[in-house]
Parts: sequence; structure tokens; C-alpha cells
Amino acid sequence: MYRSKAVRTPLGDATLASDGKSLTGLWLDNQKYHGGAILGDAVEKDGLTVFDAARDWLARYFAGGRPTPDELPLAPAGGEFRQGVWEILRRIPYGEVVTYGDIAKQMAARTGAAKMSGQAVGGAVGHNPISIVIPCHRVVGASGSLTGYGGGIWRKVKLLELEGVDMAGLFVPAKGTAL
Repeated sequence: MYRSKAVRTPLGDATLASDGKSLTGLWLDNQKYHGGAILGDAVEKDGLTVFDAARDWLARYFAGGRPTPDELPLAPAGGEFRQGVWEILRRIPYGEVVTYGDIAKQMAARTGAAKMSGQAVGGAVGHNPISIVIPCHRVVGASGSLTGYGGGIWRKVKLLELEGVDMAGLFVPAKGTAL
């Protein structure tokens, strides 16, 4: 059984989810794929150690700290390919960005494939169930396009600015699915 807890962040309300031991979800309100299949069966519950740890992690992050994903017990639900992409996301350093193509090359090397689709990687990044902690906001298009953030492009910009990312070569696209 999953548990959930609403929390407030500087970017709006969010929902945490847990299996009782690990963090299984963190979704900002109105985020694309909010909750997936997890929240349909979740019971609202406070007092879980993992929720306290996640709230502390978020407070430190939004205060300008640099907490890392490995400080929390994480258990995002997904297949082998998505798990691989999410593991790569966890290793993107604070204040840095990588491209979908960079992740595709890493996934190709990991799986022994000659080539990997950037679109397939984009799908896995977009379905990341633990926003902010697993830093999918640090992924950009090859041209510097700030695209593909299910929480809304304005939130992606705010998160990157908070981390001190040099925004000079980055831009918000005129069209896109995650604006």
C-alpha cells in the first residue's frame, strides 16, 4: 500500500508518495503524469520517516543547499530502461545540465547498443516520478532548448536559476509540449 502526503514548496504544492520505507514519488501540482498509477491507491498519511526526510531535503534544496539524491531512500517504479535513465539523472551534478543526446549515448554504452534514441530517453526523463530529487530539470535539448519538463517550463527555469546554472546559452522554445 502506498502512502501520500501533500507538501508546500516555493514552486507550489506537491505530493510525496512512499511505500512505507522509500520515496516513490514527488509530483508538483499540475505536473504531467501526476501520480501515475501510484496515487490512485495511496492513503494520505503523515508521520513517515521518509516524508520527514524528503521535507528536510526539499527545505535544504530550496534554501540553496546542495542535497544529493542518495541522501534519500528512493524507489521509483519503472522498467529497466527507465531505471537506467533515472540512475543517470541522479548523477548529473548540481548546477549543471546535460542533453538528451548525452544521456542516450550513456544508455547506449550501458546496454551495448550501437545507438540509442534521444526520444526514448526523453520519454523516460518525462516519466520521472520523483521530480526535483531525481533532477530531470537538468536535462536540455542539444540546441540549449529548455524543453521537456512536465512540471512546466517556468518551474524548470526557476530550478536551474536556483542552482546557478549559466542560462546564457539556454532558451525557452516558442512551441512545445511542456511549456
